[in-house]
Amino acid sequence: MTSQNLSRARLFHDAIRKALLRQWDPIGVGSAADGQDEYDSYVGQIYKLLITRSTKNEIFDYLWWLETVHMGLVGDRQATERFAEQLCQLPFQLDQAAGEG
Repeated sequence: MTSQNLSRARLFHDAIRKALLRQWDPIGVGSAADGQDEYDSYVGQIYKLLITRSTKNEIFDYLWWLETVHMGLVGDRQATERFAEQLCQLPFQLDQAAGEG
């Protein structure tokens, strides 16, 4: 992996991590100092979904599984759909910020 690709991957991972904590956060740990790594184990799979250009529905399905099966929460379907849409826009936003868009 080139250093440019590695830098881009790090940007993606950081942006995904922040989005999970600030926009998704189904268990409400985003503002807790000791909860900042709570969703880190999900970042890699979401990154993979984004760079393989998975559909919004595929991203939603993963998030919904995390919320309702893995975490055992009731879930907020509309909020999760909105967040999946936001994640789909992330590659374009990062490319524009880097001057590639």
